[in-house]
Amino acid sequence: MTAHIDLSAWGAQPPLFVRLLASEVQRSNRTEAGRRIGMSRSTVTLVLANRYPSPSTAGVERCVLDALGRIDCVAIGEAITVEQCQTQCESRAPTHNPQALQRWKACQHCQLNPRALEASHARIQ
Repeated sequence: MTAHIDLSAWGAQPPLFVRLLASEVQRSNRTEAGRRIGMSRSTVTLVLANRYPSPSTAGVERCVLDALGRIDCVAIGEAITVEQCQTQCESRAPTHNPQALQRWKACQHCQLNPRALEASHARIQ
């Protein structure tokens, strides 16, 4: 049974990189998560507790998003970044191209799309 990761120090809505890191820790453990993002176990612990000693967590955020922020997108047919996923989710329907429209429709039903109508077309790697 996996332990719950307490993110309350981050407030009501922790940043995406913190949620991704917590998910990886729940899936494996702090040591493995640290290894996967290229940082130490203690860095993982400090970030999750919002006690990272540096004034900025930008470096940690970049490492987490690079390592864990890829989505296996069925709509596009390849792994994409979280930012690319968000852009795709928020884009307008491409009525000029039938294949692009088909991909857009799949995206609209993806579980990662906050406006999704149906479940699961992609998963976080």
